Amino acid sequence: MIVKLRNPDRQLDLAGPLRVDALVKRCGLHPNAVLVIRDRDLLAGDDTVGDEDTVEIRPVISGGAG
Repeated sequence: MIVKLRNPDRQLDLAGPLRVDALVKRCGLHPNAVLVIRDRDLLAGDDTVGDEDTVEIRPVISGGAG
C-alpha cells in the first residue's frame, strides 16, 4: 500500500493488508493524533487497508475563533 503522511510530507510503501490501528503504530504515530483517509473516506481503527490501497494520514488539528 502507499501511505502518504502529512506534516512533514513523506510517502511510505508498506505491505498489506493491515488494520488501520496497526498501520498507525507501524508509522510510529499515536492513534488519537491522526486521521487515516482512503478515497475521501475516514477510516476507523478496526478497518482494514489492502495491499493495493493508497491512504493518507493527516494530523488532527483543532482550534477555533477566540
